[in-house]
This record gives sequence, C-alpha cells and structure tokens, in this order.
Amino acid sequence: MQQNKTNVLSVFGQLTRRHLLVFFKNKIRLFYTLLVPVIIFAVYIFFLRNLELSTVQNTLYRMGITPNDSLNQYIGTLVDSWMLSGIAALSTITVALQTNTVFVEDKQSGVNRDFVSSPIRRGALIGSYVVFNFLVTLLVCVVYLVICFIYLACMQEFFLTFVDFLTVLGVTLYATISSTLMTVFLCSFIKTEGTMASLVAVFSTAVGFLIGAYMPLGMLPSWVQTICAFIPGTYACALLRFSFMATPIAELEHYIVEVMQLANGQELISELTGSFGYNLEFFSVTVGPSYQTLALTVFNLVFLALNIASGRKLADVLGVGKMKHKKSRRDPDVSEHSELPLAGQAPLSASVRTEDVPSEQGGAACQSSPLACGPSQASEAKSDSPRTSACVPSEETPAALRAPSQEEE
Repeated sequence: MQQNKTNVLSVFGQLTRRHLLVFFKNKIRLFYTLLVPVIIFAVYIFFLRNLELSTVQNTLYRMGITPNDSLNQYIGTLVDSWMLSGIAALSTITVALQTNTVFVEDKQSGVNRDFVSSPIRRGALIGSYVVFNFLVTLLVCVVYLVICFIYLACMQEFFLTFVDFLTVLGVTLYATISSTLMTVFLCSFIKTEGTMASLVAVFSTAVGFLIGAYMPLGMLPSWVQTICAFIPGTYACALLRFSFMATPIAELEHYIVEVMQLANGQELISELTGSFGYNLEFFSVTVGPSYQTLALTVFNLVFLALNIASGRKLADVLGVGKMKHKKSRRDPDVSEHSELPLAGQAPLSASVRTEDVPSEQGGAACQSSPLACGPSQASEAKSDSPRTSACVPSEETPAALRAPSQEEE
C-alpha cells in the first residue's frame, strides 16, 4: 500500500514537471503570459492614473479642500494602491486562463491518449494539471507584485507594513487557488485551441469590469452588480484592495483629521472609500472583509466539487468515447471467419447456402473444417435437424481444411 502511494506521488510529480517544461519551453507563450499584467500596469501608469487623480481632485474642490503637496502624495498612494490591487486580482484570473492552453493542446494533439493508455491513475493526471496551473499563476502574480512594490517605492508611496506585506501574499495565494479552480473547470469543456483562444480573448476583456478591477462596481447597472456577486474574482479583488489600501487609508485619515484638522475630514474619507468601491455592497447589504473571505471560501469549495465531478474531461481524448458503436447487421449464414485468412494461406471463400447438398455431407464438412463454415452452420451441422444447411468448401480452400469426399474415404 505504501509503495503504491509512493508510485502515485512519483508519477504525479513527473507529470507536473512535464507540464511545466512544456509551458516554459514555449518562449512566446511564456512571454505573452508575463506580458499581460505588465501591459495593463503600463496602460494605467501612462493613461489612466492622471484620470483617476483628477477625479479625486474634483472631489476635494467640491468639498472646499485645497490640497497641498503632502495631501497629494497621500491621494496618489491611495489611487495607486486601488488600481494596482485590482490589476493583481485580474492577473490571477487571466494568467490561470492562459495557462490552461497546455492541457487543451494535449487534448487536441492526442497526447492524452498516451496518458490514458498507460498505467497512470486518472486522478494523478488531473491533479497534475491543476497543480501546474496553480504554480505558474502564482509565479507570474508574485513577479507582478514585486513590480508593484518597486513602483510604490520609487514613487515614495510604499506605506505597507510587514503585516500588510504578508496579508497581500496570503490573499494572492488564496485568490490564485480560487482562479485556478474556476478556470480549470471552465476550460475542461474546451477541446480545440481555436475555441480556447476565443474564450481567452472574450473572458479576459469582460472579467476586468465584472470583478471591479477597472472601475468601482457601484458605477455598473444594478443587474450587472447582481451578476458580479456570483463571481469569485469579485471577492478576491476586494480582499486584495483591503490589504493594499488599509494602511494608506489610515495614513490619509490621520493626516486629514489630526494634522490638517479639517472639520469634514471623516466625510472626505467616507466619500473616497465609497467612490473607490473599498467596501462591497450587494442586495443592499455591505459585505466586509470577513464575509468576503467566507464567500470566496464557499466558491472555492463549490468549484473544487465541480472539478472532482467533471475532472474526467481534463483527460478526455478527442474521438474517444464519443462515437456510437453501431452493431453491424450481418447475414447469419455468412461466416464470421470467411474474411479472416490464416497466416500464409489464401483467403477462405465465403460459404453459400445450398439445400441441394445432402445434410450428411454438409455435417461432415462442417465437423471436419469448422473454419470453413460459420458458427451457426457448424452448430446446425451437429444437430439432427433435417433443415440443416451445408457448407461447401471453395476450390481455393486449402486441402487440409477440406472435408474428405467419399472416394477419398
């Protein structure tokens, strides 16, 4: 028993290593997988950052607050933390989705046929695909987080404590698990690379808005917000924002209330947190970080059960198990062995029905040469029924298989 478990773990590790090698060997795919979060990050820095800052500036002017350099730095930290955390949550989904192209290629190319025909447990094969997806997604997201921390440090906006840093890593790990389970289940129904490419293009574009990465969910229609409530990435994005923005918001509140001593300081903080979607609200109920974690856990358990139930689709091979095997309708009097020649011999001729040949000769022929007759005829020849049909050997039938004639006897 212990040896079997060791063998299963060894095969599991080798399969996971194989998937990783296949993924990293394709330099173009690796490059574009790493490039997706970086491109979104660059678009924000060069195009969207000033737009977000101007929105906050308008809020300050509307409330009669004139910002100084220190306040602008705190506002910049808040805006950058909000957007970078949203991109991090989005990256866990898009990277996990693109990583699934490996097992889709295995399906289409028939590599899974080798796995299925070999003595490999299907559970080990399915688990290797899931763990491979998780490792690649986590690696890319950690690389992106390093880029974010470097950017915040260069902009002198790095206010995260050590506890915040660990919280960000933990939430990223948990969000990666959620994205892996969700995308693996969705992609298990995909069978061709073309369909997979279309899914990646459409889903990656829409999911950024549906989880609130690009814009607060409060700006979306109510029916869209209802849909967003049933997407795990929504809660992962909210948790990442909480871990990124908790300290910057506290620093901003301290500066406005204690240093600037603004009378409407708390009102400004509420306005900013509400406009940035810091707290989720579904069905007129505010969902805090504890309930966000609970909701994400429920979704993880649901997708884990769905992956277990439909996990066989990950190991499916195109064309296997899908064709309906129809029974061929053969004439019961036609021999099943007439089309199968013996090794080194000429093909046997098909048997024919004759009622003119005496049953005794037919019975003798079938008893002496069963291969020259069909199974039904051989059984009839052994019976005493007067309606037994005879099997007449062809002239091409080898002499060793022919029934002896009366003269030879």
